[in-house]
Parts: sequence; C-alpha cells; structure tokens
Amino acid sequence: MAFVEPITIKEAIESIHKKDYLLPAIQREFVWDTYQIERLFDSLMRDYPISSFLFWEVEKKNIKNYQFYEFVREYHERDNSHNPKANIDGEGGITAILDGQQRLTSLYIGLKGTYAYKLPRKRWDNDSAFPKRKLCLNLVSPSKDSDLQYDFRFLTKKEYKQTDENHVWFVVGDILNLTEAVDVNDYLLENDISELGKEKFRYANKTLFKQYEIIQKNKSINFFLEKGESLDKVLNIFIRVNSGGTQLSYSDLLLSIATAQWKEKDAREEITSFVDEINSVGDGFNINKDFVLKNCLILSGFKDIAFNVDNFNQENMRTIEKQWDDITKAIKSSVILLSCLGYHRDTLTSNNALIPIATYLYKIGSPDNFSESSKYETDRVKIFKWLVMVLLKRTFSGQPDNVLRPVREVINKSENGFPFDEIISKLKGSTKAISFDDDEIENLLYYQYAQAYTYSVLAFLYPSLDFRNKFHQDHIFPKKLFTAKRLKKRGIKEEDIEFYLDNYNYLANIQLLEGVPNQEKSGKDFEVWIKEKYPNKDERKAYMERNYIPDIDLSLENFKEFIEQREKLIVSAFKKLLL
Repeated sequence: MAFVEPITIKEAIESIHKKDYLLPAIQREFVWDTYQIERLFDSLMRDYPISSFLFWEVEKKNIKNYQFYEFVREYHERDNSHNPKANIDGEGGITAILDGQQRLTSLYIGLKGTYAYKLPRKRWDNDSAFPKRKLCLNLVSPSKDSDLQYDFRFLTKKEYKQTDENHVWFVVGDILNLTEAVDVNDYLLENDISELGKEKFRYANKTLFKQYEIIQKNKSINFFLEKGESLDKVLNIFIRVNSGGTQLSYSDLLLSIATAQWKEKDAREEITSFVDEINSVGDGFNINKDFVLKNCLILSGFKDIAFNVDNFNQENMRTIEKQWDDITKAIKSSVILLSCLGYHRDTLTSNNALIPIATYLYKIGSPDNFSESSKYETDRVKIFKWLVMVLLKRTFSGQPDNVLRPVREVINKSENGFPFDEIISKLKGSTKAISFDDDEIENLLYYQYAQAYTYSVLAFLYPSLDFRNKFHQDHIFPKKLFTAKRLKKRGIKEEDIEFYLDNYNYLANIQLLEGVPNQEKSGKDFEVWIKEKYPNKDERKAYMERNYIPDIDLSLENFKEFIEQREKLIVSAFKKLLL
C-alpha cells in the first residue's frame, strides 16, 4: 500500500463523473443525510481535516473478476437510493474506493448532483413529497447553527432563487464554472452583491473565494493506494478499516462478505432489490437489509443468529445462497399477509415481529395462497392474535434474539398449525411473557388517534373484519366539535369542557370505518349519523354491538357518560379476546 500525491476535490469529482472511480460490491450504500453533507462542506471551508481515503487500483485484466457500482448522483430517498451497477467494458483499469465513499458521494452530490428527501406530513406515494434540492451557500451571512460557521443548505430552485439582505444563495456546483480567481469578483459584480453594502460584499467575496480555493486549488484529498489484486486481502482491509467505529453495522459486513462469497448470485443486487420489492407491498413497509439478513440467519437454521462477523464463514454464506429463493418467498408471504391484515410502514411497530411468521411460513413451504385460502384461516387467526399481542407488549424491544431463538425452536417442533399456545407457554414466566394484567389492559385505553400502536389495538377489537378493505380511524364524535368555543356554544357546562377536550382523541372515541362510510359521516353529529346510516333498529343494534357503542343517549351533551361506558365495553372485550 502506498501513499500517493494528494489531489483536489475538483479532480476527484471529475474522476467520479467520468466513472474512473467506482465502488466495489463490498461497499455499503450511501447513508448520509443532508446535514452531514452540509457539515462536510463547512469543515472544508474551515480548513478542518476530513481524513484520508483508501483507493484500490484494479487493472483492466482483473476487472471482470469483481462486481463494481457507480456513485449515486441524483439521490432520491424513495426512487434512487441504490448505486447502479457499473459498466466495466472500458479500455483502461479503474480505481475502486475502499474507504471514503460517504464523503466522496457527498462531495459529488454537493457539486454536481441533487438530494431529494421526503417532506414531513406528506404521503410516501406522493411524488411532490420529494422535491429535488441542490446544495447552496449563503454568500452574505454566516450560519445561525452554533455547530456550523457557513450557511450551507440543500434548497429547491424556488427557495434558492429567493433573496433578501441576509440571504443570497450560491449554488455550490457553480463554483466549477469559475475557472480562475478573477471570476469570483466578476460573479459578485454581475449579481449586484455590491448593492448590499461594503460589509456584505466583503463577506461574500471572502466566502466565495474560499470556496473556489478549497474545490479547485487545495489538494485536500489525501489517499493511500492499494495495488493488490487479492479479494481476500482487499476484503480484509475493508473490514479492518470500516469495523473500527460504529457506523458500519455487522449486517453491512455480512452483506460485504456474502457479496464476496456467493458464487451464483450477486448478493448485493439480490438483497437490495428484494428490500425494494417487499417495501412496495400494499401501502408500503419500512424493511431494511438488516431485517432480511436476520431472517437468513434464522431460517437457514444456524445455531448462532447474532450479527457476529466471525460466524459468517464461507460455508454459512453458501448455505444462505442455496436457500435464498425459499427464504425470500417466506419473507414476502409474511409481508403480504400483514398487508392483508391492514398493516403498513406506519402501523407495523416492530419489523422483528414478522420473523416468527416468516419462520412458520418457511416451515410449511410458503403456500402461494396463504393470505386468502380458507384452508389457512385458523392459522391466520392465530397469527393475527399473536402479532397484535407481541406488538402491544413490545416483545421484540431490547434484545430480540432472546425471543427469536426460543420461538424458532417452538415453531420448528410444531406439527399442528401455527403454535400460538406453545409460544405463549414457552415465554411464560420470562421478562418477555406475552400476557396482559388488568393494569396493562386499562392502559390500552390511552392510545390516541393515528398513533402507531392505535391500529393494533383497534384491529384487535375487530377480529371479524376483512382488513384487505381500507379502514380508517374515525372519531365517533367528530373531532371538529371539540374546541372550547364550539362546546360552549353547544351548551356544555364549563366544568365539563376540560373532560371533553382531554378525552375526544383517545381510544374510547375512535372506531374503524371503511373509507366511504367515513367520508359520509364526516363532521356530522354522531346521534344524527347513526340514525341516517342505520334507520333499521336491528341493523343499528348490530352496528353498535360490533363497534362497542353503549346503548345510551348518544348526544354530544352525554359525551362524558359515553366515554365511561365505552371504556368498560372495550376493557371487557379485551379481557375476553386475550384469554
């Protein structure tokens, strides 16, 4: 390994752009967020060291022995977060990055690419929730963030076009268009920065010139070059370099080793594409490669299921490769089942709860029609009940392996359907016991509208519903009624208003309704809606029993008694369902 003459950031960016720099398959994917990129550029502007890099020189004759990927250029949190496979049919060799891809990708995105992350409170499937952003530098004012000196931000075009006396945004990538120092002054004059006054102009001149120097003149990319062609040696270097800190997880190392040791499949492509596939099921899930790799360890039958690099030997990796198709079929079948039970990324509060379900489906061959066939109805009922209980008990928090091991043992020994009772019995008396005392049942009443766990509580109360239909969480007494002003106008006593405002958003005022009835109900008074929707008394009675509605005065004025009586009905139902 040799230390090589440093290069400028511009030179490094050009090498990435020309695809002279590539990433070996053992590299993990890009994981930095926008703030980390902004900090990197701020560090450069402040002359802070950004550590050295480790490159691997691969000669043309040896390129085809390995798999390489390009850098991410236009990062999109939903649609473009994976590195594309590189075309390695060029005439020369390549330089592969063993250490420094997060920093180099960040530099490239900041100077030539874009970064699109999801806006808060917008749906994942809404394209407008992911506006493209470019890295920009405020030329006339420093950062207000105490940890940063320079005001770097990722902004949309609309945002960086807006200027005022304290904000003039320079698209950082445009620094590559300034070919000599005098261009800096020309830019400032052409954009009328001098009109903001001498102090602002001086700050802008100093800031932009500094940017020009660090990108185009300073040789700040210091790197070591490895010229060995042994993949074992390169892998060893990679693991040593990347396992010293905490940023690289064991699952990343496992993926690296699997990529190097699988013979017939490309582990990285298989795993990342599979993650994308299962995350697109139904309304979408939030499953990552850690989850898939954990399933590989458990379903393959290894005694040690921990992410311990020493256990991921070649024999185990080959076993996983051979069983890969069966493993992925079981995982996908379990995700489809949960989607049919109404779960998605916002309501599945523990991905690990899926693993025992996948283990059971793997054991019975993951039948294609498991989610729908009447043949498996009893299994589905047991799985649903078990799932809700472990989610509400937070069974897989802390050290999930301590639950996954005994549960796998029970499932592997089972001979008559999903072993719900056997799992309960196995964990009885442990700190992970799946049982509820009276206080825990009472506490379920304190879940609120739209909280992640609320769906599990509500779904448990409706075991007969077909959750393949879309159900909404609905305020029985409409939310819009609950303001102090409106309640006072309705004649609610002053001393009762606080109770109304404190309780309208909790479980006792929430039910599950299909989309159309929920839209029809909208903001109507509950006592009006129920009579319009169910004019027939028998149908109305059936609806009330199904939704735990007490047979009392259902006017808003009687809300306090309604809450008290419905809480009793819900608690009674939980006690029966949890037996």
